[in-house]
Amino acid sequence: MTTIRAISFDLDDTLWPIWPVIERAEAALHAYLDAHCPRTAAAFPLPRMRALREQVAHEHPHLAHDFTAQRLICLERALTEGGEDLAHARPAFEALYLERNRVTFYEDALPALNALGARFLLASLTNGNADLHRIGIAERFAVRVAAREMGMAKPERGIFEHTVRALDVAHAEVLHVGDDPWLDVDGAARAGLRTCWVNRHGAAWPAELPPPDLEVATLDALLAALEPDGRLAAPRQAAPGEPVKLG
Repeated sequence: MTTIRAISFDLDDTLWPIWPVIERAEAALHAYLDAHCPRTAAAFPLPRMRALREQVAHEHPHLAHDFTAQRLICLERALTEGGEDLAHARPAFEALYLERNRVTFYEDALPALNALGARFLLASLTNGNADLHRIGIAERFAVRVAAREMGMAKPERGIFEHTVRALDVAHAEVLHVGDDPWLDVDGAARAGLRTCWVNRHGAAWPAELPPPDLEVATLDALLAALEPDGRLAAPRQAAPGEPVKLG
């Protein structure tokens, strides 16, 4: 079995829960609009702004990799309908983006990154628009890959290929770790990477997909499943609520 030399990590819902972050960010955006663009704020309460966000995503599939661009289009449309200055789009986005980068890590995330970073090359590989410098963990990753900068998003093979090239290892020597069965696991597997599904909530694996190489409920379990030399360890008895399954 090929030895793992590098590990690439998804970010949202793998290292931190994303929905609380989005709720705070959208609340900050609405507060900015309420203070500076009251007609727009009145016309676009949170549910309508979310609906506009979904509409823009549907209308601009070529921007599926760029959540920042989608948000700015939303804001410009909302400000236009509110009859207010489009110059507010950027500072309104910055109010949202400030909160988008105030994340609360899962308890296992930073200890796992510390331990794994001492043994493996680490990469971040995200479809989101998190700023790892603002969050404070950029230096933990030898390679940082974001869909917005690449012009493509997971599960496209090219974004995984780019990550492997940047790590300068073989495809089968990279273990990609993420929470999404389609974007992370199936996408990485199709590109020739090893895969780890982080299943924190005990979900059932989609029957239509080949299983991951490894399934864990926590990143502590990922640590336990990797031998010191980088091989995947044999299955062990999991702690309650912490399944470790090897494919």
